[in-house]
Amino acid sequence: MKTTLIFTIISAIIFGSWKHEPSNELKKFEWLIGTWVTKTPKGNLYETWSKKNDTEFYGKSYYLNKKDTIFSESVRLVEKEEKLYYIVSVSGQNNELPVSFASNINPDPSHLIFENLQHDFPQIISYKKIDSDALIAEISATKNGKTKKMTFSMQRMK
Repeated sequence: MKTTLIFTIISAIIFGSWKHEPSNELKKFEWLIGTWVTKTPKGNLYETWSKKNDTEFYGKSYYLNKKDTIFSESVRLVEKEEKLYYIVSVSGQNNELPVSFASNINPDPSHLIFENLQHDFPQIISYKKIDSDALIAEISATKNGKTKKMTFSMQRMK
């Protein structure tokens, strides 16, 4: 009886001390955190990223024309099972439901690529780090053999 009790206590201590560590896939992309801006014909496009916890970043993207916000979306960048998911919600689109894009396997920590080929536009979303204060964001889709692509050269706001 004593042996069983001691074994149970030791097992509880060992298993209780184990901590599941995230795979650190998201940590590779902490360069994305901050506020980014680019000028477009519609107005300035801003994108702000913050770290919610070890497995999730939160992003907000919006166009500002003079003092009016003309488009906005919120994004969750989530790490699950050693894969990243870009989950975007846009008011007034997709019946108010979020759309999920899964990361491609890409060993380059300066390039994020997400796909959802069933979505109309975009189907591919990518971020490419140019340097610590510059990135290129790109959205694209192919429909009826034609590719539509939008590229945004963004600068980090100081």
